[in-house]
Amino acid sequence: MLGWAIALPIVGTYIITSVVLLNFPWLVHKKKKLKFRCRHISHRGGAAENLENTMTAYHHALNMGTEMLELDVRLTADKQVVVCHDDDLSRVTDTEYNISDFNYKDLPPLMKRLNVQFQPGVTCDVKNDDCRIPLLESVFEAFPNIPINVDIKTNSDVLIDKTHELICKYNRKDLTVWGNFSKEVTDKCYKKDPEIPIMFSMKRCAALVLLFYTGLLPFIPIKESFLEIMLPVTMIR
Repeated sequence: MLGWAIALPIVGTYIITSVVLLNFPWLVHKKKKLKFRCRHISHRGGAAENLENTMTAYHHALNMGTEMLELDVRLTADKQVVVCHDDDLSRVTDTEYNISDFNYKDLPPLMKRLNVQFQPGVTCDVKNDDCRIPLLESVFEAFPNIPINVDIKTNSDVLIDKTHELICKYNRKDLTVWGNFSKEVTDKCYKKDPEIPIMFSMKRCAALVLLFYTGLLPFIPIKESFLEIMLPVTMIR
């Protein structure tokens, strides 16, 4: 009986405190100052509507009212940061080589019809004859005021360093989110420059859910700024 008399007030206080802080987190946490908030993000620029990760896709997405562009970056043999989801080019070009095997000027064009990777049976045709794999720098130049999510596809310090150089060069620290579903990659990005917002990795997403349902979330500081969760049906596919 004495045990319950001690435990109930403790548990009750914990529950009440957790609920209060969940609704008013700024009582113990400093509110993040972000230049933008996005609910509509164009994955690979809208991969089911235009060839993924092309300039045409990005322009189309913005014309349709998207609030953020999401893209993927990799390194070529001559250490250029290019925008492409796959290193193995066999899915998107007529070659069996990898991006890392080519200098940028020698990269093959994208095929004029691509299967939409996350929608089996759906294809997308080229528009405006835009089959070029773009440089990240070209995207930053073309969309200086648009929020962009940069997915660092390879656990590479060189890729992170060169991407960071471009973010700084184009004064985009407050308009860029970077990271990866890999916690290791995202942690490296944060360590490189804590001023640039990072996304939640897959492990951190799982931790977020666990913390929420145990009531611990209001007590834990969170360094991430943006939450993007892939649709379950897409993950299953």
